[in-house]
Parts: sequence; C-alpha cells; structure tokens
Amino acid sequence: MTLKELESVIEAILFASGEAVSIKNISAAVEQDEKTVASVVNNMADKYTLEKRGIKIIQVGESYQMCTDPQYFDYIKKLYQSPARKTLSTTLLETLAIIAYKQPVTKGQIEEIRGVSADHAVNRLVEYGMVEERGRLDAPGKPILFGTTDDFLRYFGFRTLDDLPQTFADHEQLRLEAEREADELTESK
Repeated sequence: MTLKELESVIEAILFASGEAVSIKNISAAVEQDEKTVASVVNNMADKYTLEKRGIKIIQVGESYQMCTDPQYFDYIKKLYQSPARKTLSTTLLETLAIIAYKQPVTKGQIEEIRGVSADHAVNRLVEYGMVEERGRLDAPGKPILFGTTDDFLRYFGFRTLDDLPQTFADHEQLRLEAEREADELTESK
C-alpha cells in the first residue's frame, strides 16, 4: 500500500467512525504497525492544520478522531440552527474539577470537599457526557466511583489527563511559601 493509499484509508476510517479510534484498531484495519500508523496520522493532522482545512484530526489519549475545526463552529451552527454548546455553571465546574483531579471519586467524597450535596451536579455532568461511572468502591454500601470521559478531554482541549494544570497538592508546602513571602514583605518595610 502506498503512503497516499494509507492516508486515504485512515481518513476514511476516522471519517466513518465519527468517534475516537485507537491506534491499535487503525493498525489492525490497515495491517500496519502502530508506530507507522501514528506517524502517518500525525503527519495528516499537521497537513490539515497547515492547509487550514475545515476538518482536523485530534488526538485523545491513544486514539485519534476527525472533527470540524472549532473556528468554523458559527457557520455550522447557522446551518443546523443549533444552540451553542452547553455552558458549565460554577457549581458544575467545581464538581468537574474535583472529579478530574481526584478520580475515581464518590459523590460522598465530592460532598466532603465541597461541603454541599453533589447529586445534582454529578447527575448533570453524567447527562452532559463529561463524567461516567467507573465502578464501585469496595466499602460499605458500595458507592459508585466517577471519572471523566473523553468528551471532557475534547471539551477542554486536553490530549490526556496529564495535560491538566498542576495543582498545589502539598498544602503544607504552599503554607510555608506563603509565610516566607509574608515574612519577606514585613522585613522590607
């Protein structure tokens, strides 16, 4: 199979799927090794971007998906007269952040952090496809564990969860740095 034919087959697979397709599945379909397929798909994605095409190939974890370029959203919206994508309220964003950084996490754990009921927020995030059930905690009552989805990654433009902004996981370290800065300000006066 020539490179041009390989690109055409991969393009057809991604277009027909409409969802993210793993490198493993693409490789099996085109009977090529994963490294070669990943290289071809990445080159195709770069070419689409360079040519300013209306479609893009994005990476989601170890998978790839064909989608429209976000800069053309308004034109597509006009065609279908569809509402803008759902906006997330502060409550939903707070709950989603907790789930993203603490996953897998139970509603009870979310409520402990937020100090309020998480039922509505978690249910809405599941409805929006941003969060999904990830099994059950081995504890009394077997509470449901929640984690983020690939839709979450796409919505925020992350390839993997490793792309999430870093947090101050060590609160003691943060407190010590704040005290040091406060002492320096006091000394300079």
